[in-house]
Amino acid sequence: MRRSSFLALIAALGLVAGAATPSGRSETAGFLGSYLWFNDDARFGGISSLELSEDGTRLIALTDRGTLIHATIRRDATGQIAEIVVEALVALGIPATDQITSFIYDTEGIALAPDGSFFVSTERNTRVLQFDSSGQVAVALPVPREFGAMRPNAGLEALAIDRDGALYTMPEITDRKDGAYPVFRYSNGRWDRSFLIRGTEGFLPVGADFGPDGRLYLLERQFRGLGGFVTRIRRVVPEGPGIAADEVLVETAPGTFGNLEGLSVWRDAGGSLRLTLVADDNFLVFLATEVVEFAVPD
Repeated sequence: MRRSSFLALIAALGLVAGAATPSGRSETAGFLGSYLWFNDDARFGGISSLELSEDGTRLIALTDRGTLIHATIRRDATGQIAEIVVEALVALGIPATDQITSFIYDTEGIALAPDGSFFVSTERNTRVLQFDSSGQVAVALPVPREFGAMRPNAGLEALAIDRDGALYTMPEITDRKDGAYPVFRYSNGRWDRSFLIRGTEGFLPVGADFGPDGRLYLLERQFRGLGGFVTRIRRVVPEGPGIAADEVLVETAPGTFGNLEGLSVWRDAGGSLRLTLVADDNFLVFLATEVVEFAVPD
């Protein structure tokens, strides 16, 4: 998500003043570590989403300017991230029918399909695109009228795909009076509103992923000015038109991390569920691209 330089500066100051270690409201998740990710390529930065391989050694990330990053994760004997090595940066191909730039799209979410293709959600020109594995051939999915009614710069950030290949997305900001977030599902060539997720004042949904356990993990963010960002992760169990369970796994103290926007859920060699998150530095030198990991029980 794009922020003005002024707001980003406030956030940076807040991170300096914030807590040094994670503090969770729930004890169900354990902090594993964080890694500051640097790269000299001018296209690197503004990372809004990521996907990890099943073993946590490969990474695909997406910047909000339409660049796909392929990388290898090298881990130490304990499974901690020792190094992330960028292998390629690829500019996404924009459909010829849309004569606008990826900058205007503001690409935010990514979800990998079993056939090697992938889906990208956009925040400004609100829609979902499907790309082939090269990232150069794109098809725009149908755009329901609800997408057109979403606020500017508050469209589709979170995007996830379930084991059956259905896509799930939601707006960053809801206009419902009850504060709930409508979750839209794309399956069999059409969109429907699958269910509602309760909202909490001040927290915005910015990332999502279905874990190998089949449950939906939702990344939420709250901005507290000089205090920096609060990160919250919820685990949701969809069931029919509603949800069967909704629990908070992580809620950090203000300023613990930066602008965490991307989430990937996978299982490590020991069988534990891991949550890998990435912070968007908004292409600003005083913010960092940080990769953070938690372990959670089944």
